[in-house]
Amino acid sequence: MTGFIETEEQQALRKAVAAMAADYGQDYYLERARAGRHTDELWSAAGKLGFIGVNLPEQYGGGGAGMYELSLVMEEMSAAGCPLLMMVVSPAINGTIISRFGTEEQKKRWVTGIADGTVTMAFAITEPDAGSNSHRITTTARRDGSDWIIKGQKTFISGIDQAQAVLVVGRALREDGAHKTESLKPALFVLPTDTPGLSWTKIDMEIISPESQFQVFLDDVRVPADALVGSEDAAIAQLFAGLNPERIMGAASAIGLGRFAIDRAVQYVKTRQVWKVPIGAHQGLSHPLAQNHIEIELAKLMMQKAAALYDGGDDFGAAEAANMAKYAAGEASVRAVDQAVQSLGGNGLTSEYGIAAAVTASRLARIAPVSREMILNFVAQTSLGLPRSY
Repeated sequence: MTGFIETEEQQALRKAVAAMAADYGQDYYLERARAGRHTDELWSAAGKLGFIGVNLPEQYGGGGAGMYELSLVMEEMSAAGCPLLMMVVSPAINGTIISRFGTEEQKKRWVTGIADGTVTMAFAITEPDAGSNSHRITTTARRDGSDWIIKGQKTFISGIDQAQAVLVVGRALREDGAHKTESLKPALFVLPTDTPGLSWTKIDMEIISPESQFQVFLDDVRVPADALVGSEDAAIAQLFAGLNPERIMGAASAIGLGRFAIDRAVQYVKTRQVWKVPIGAHQGLSHPLAQNHIEIELAKLMMQKAAALYDGGDDFGAAEAANMAKYAAGEASVRAVDQAVQSLGGNGLTSEYGIAAAVTASRLARIAPVSREMILNFVAQTSLGLPRSY
């Protein structure tokens, strides 16, 4: 991307993703979700076309591009009514972390499968008593010979039931000279999902999605030494390498959903006629939709800035922009979906028009992967230099 103009390759990628997603669309997405099924056909198609791993290194089967291109894929799929949450998790978080910090063997084993979609990897960090405070995680990993024994519990873990592996954030333990256990920084471990001692329970959600949320239990799970990704002492830096992409992708999903809602509303108000002209001519409807469009476009600009900074290697600058993009996209998406419902009136709450299903989905964008309040904390402290409140 040069300035604010996408390259020909990026524009072509947008068109290709939009065309593929249109072959599936919201009807396919909601049908699978309501039937308790996964969108395996869509995931497989995206993988074969190189969309899932577009950000990953070419030597491991990826597209060799960056977060800009992956966020573009996410945005277009969401705008077509079929956002895939595991796009945020598998290639953006896990693919990035393992590509940057994994061993050559780990990259060949995991990144190649993530890139073509044949491997889906979940990410397990959130815990019941830690929430947004990742420093309070209590999942532990202790050495037993050359192996690691992992014990703990995670919650709101996306799509582990459809994943072949999961990247677990634990707290490494070591024995000091007095044989007391000392806690180290968080460490990252890749666990195949069929590892003994690893189990999960589905969380009932009111969001209509083919990708479910789970409580995950690690009961003395034994993994070999090569399950550790990177250094057990440097995992905070490794962890945050995946969080900027997570926020960028969260913004992309929300922006796409906002576009989807605005498009549905515009189509409706152009043709719905109650008095002499279509209702879209009335400023009570046209102005709010115009405002929604402006807000979505502004959020998109910040997302593009965040992706460009990240791809350029400016991790600190990308962190500020990624948080701002996630905040702006979440707020704009919620307002766009709400206005779409209002524009359609009673039809906005029917299954036929597909807007009602987006209401709870859009609300998620203000909560995950990081809440709007924590983003405001970050901006207040980092951008404005205000004192911490916690």
